[in-house]
Amino acid sequence: SPSDVSQKPLSLINCVTFPLPSVMPDQPEQQLLKPNEWSYCDYFWTDKKDPQGTPSVGGFEVLLQKQLKGKQMQKEMAEFVRERIKIEDEYSKNLSKLSQSPLAAQEEGTLGEAWAQLKRSCHDEAEVHLKFSNKLQCEVEKPLLTFRDNFKKELKKYDHHIIDLRKQLASRYAGVEKARKALADRQKDLEVKTQQLDIKHMNKHEEDIKKARRKSTQAGDDLMHNVDLYNRAQSKWFEEMVTTSLELERLEVERVEMIRQDLRQYTTLRHETDMFNQSTVEPVDQLLQSVDPAKDRELWVQEHKTGELRPVDMDI
Repeated sequence: SPSDVSQKPLSLINCVTFPLPSVMPDQPEQQLLKPNEWSYCDYFWTDKKDPQGTPSVGGFEVLLQKQLKGKQMQKEMAEFVRERIKIEDEYSKNLSKLSQSPLAAQEEGTLGEAWAQLKRSCHDEAEVHLKFSNKLQCEVEKPLLTFRDNFKKELKKYDHHIIDLRKQLASRYAGVEKARKALADRQKDLEVKTQQLDIKHMNKHEEDIKKARRKSTQAGDDLMHNVDLYNRAQSKWFEEMVTTSLELERLEVERVEMIRQDLRQYTTLRHETDMFNQSTVEPVDQLLQSVDPAKDRELWVQEHKTGELRPVDMDI
């Protein structure tokens, strides 16, 4: 009852935010909510401390910073892919321009055919790199940016909600502490007045004692009320912390898996590009195997010969 609380030693009133065995010896030992999983919901209940040991950042804020860092990393990955796309575009453009160069266009014979094919292969390779660039944009960069935007929207749901609940919990805790102090003061006042009555045995002190007892009882009621408000806030915060931390954990798993798949797509496209690039030089290889200096000489002579009659000695 409230009157019982007014007489209970303050050390037995449970208003500890994070019950520890050293503080609450009667509390059963806490078990992890998700053993052997290193889950977010088990390891971020208290505040992170600075080098001086002073609490500086709430556990949930540490989780939130992790998510925000992941979002930034994903943005930078998309920027990296964008730079690769620019390089591929520029490379494709330069290869295409090079393939139209008139350099060595007058080479003849089987060597001339191989040289012309090599130039055509530059054009084909330019097309391969252009396609690679387009696929990078559609199949790698765009999914990264789309997932990041959705990820950002998800984070906004939790940005302030849990932090507000934690602030409310701190406010309720302050209310409990204030009520505990008020009860202690009333108990002390009642004890003093009771001792005065025992010593002097004066009837005029009886009314003061009754008043002090009423105030002590009221202080006990106030403490009970504040403890109830605190426990409700703590229960709400606990439920939301577990739910939200598991949700953040799910989002992080999704982010990592998505990026892993995205980067695998990148490597797949790279392998395809290498394969297509190889196919552009295969005709060049074939023609190079057919280059025949003797054949080239025959063709050139047939086209450019000036006569078969050789000079002979004169007869006098």
